[in-house]
Amino acid sequence: MHPLDHALSLTPLSDGRLSGETSDHYWNFAGPFGGYVAALLMQAVMMDARRLGPPVAQTVNYCGAMNKGAFEIAVSMDRGGKATQHWSLRLTQGELVMATATIVCANRRETFAHTAVAMPVVPSPETVTPMRTDGRLPWLSAYDFRFVEGGPEFGAKPRPPGELGSARTVLWLSDTPARPLDFVSLAALSDCFILRLVQMRRTMVPMGTVAMTTYFHATEDELTAHGSAPLLGISDAKRFNANFHDQFMELWGTGGHLLANGVQTVWYKE
Repeated sequence: MHPLDHALSLTPLSDGRLSGETSDHYWNFAGPFGGYVAALLMQAVMMDARRLGPPVAQTVNYCGAMNKGAFEIAVSMDRGGKATQHWSLRLTQGELVMATATIVCANRRETFAHTAVAMPVVPSPETVTPMRTDGRLPWLSAYDFRFVEGGPEFGAKPRPPGELGSARTVLWLSDTPARPLDFVSLAALSDCFILRLVQMRRTMVPMGTVAMTTYFHATEDELTAHGSAPLLGISDAKRFNANFHDQFMELWGTGGHLLANGVQTVWYKE
């Protein structure tokens, strides 16, 4: 079993609840990395027999870092029709709410189609050196990072305030070991970008994502065609102010298809 599938194992209980155990494989500083939490919540909906079709949007609110051990996810379909379904989820450990989420699923059909942006032209992934992840946070070793632009500079001296770097990153990104792309792995990969404040200042302060929204443009056929090939990821930010900064991303797949994009809000403390 792939480490992600093992980490996403959920057991149905009663009243729309599921139980699971956290995975050390996707551990960050003080808990699992946010993409793993997003994938858990997505998995809970993907497992539900009432689901109409694929997800088109997911918003996750990170209320606190998860502890190691057992958790429960409560799933509620708030409203559903022939075109869309609206789901609410709550992830708890004991009496503590660790994350909440909303997910919209839809009955997607052939319609007018147009993409207003184009996938950037970059070197192919096999020509780009992968980032070394040994000895770093466990979740980093769960992915293959090949930076084309804006790679992290671990261990480098912090940049002075007047010499800030760019917040933009372009990279090839994939699961390690390789795994065919689906919506749960796409939910996790959407959060695989190192926080932009670290990228720009080359220093660490207390920080963490508090909310993340991902829009899924991919069809199931596009995910199947993509297989386990690397995704081209792009991330950037617009403003850092009063303890928060934004961070947005794009994930491009085989054939130049924009499979997902999104934005998150990051808290930081000086």
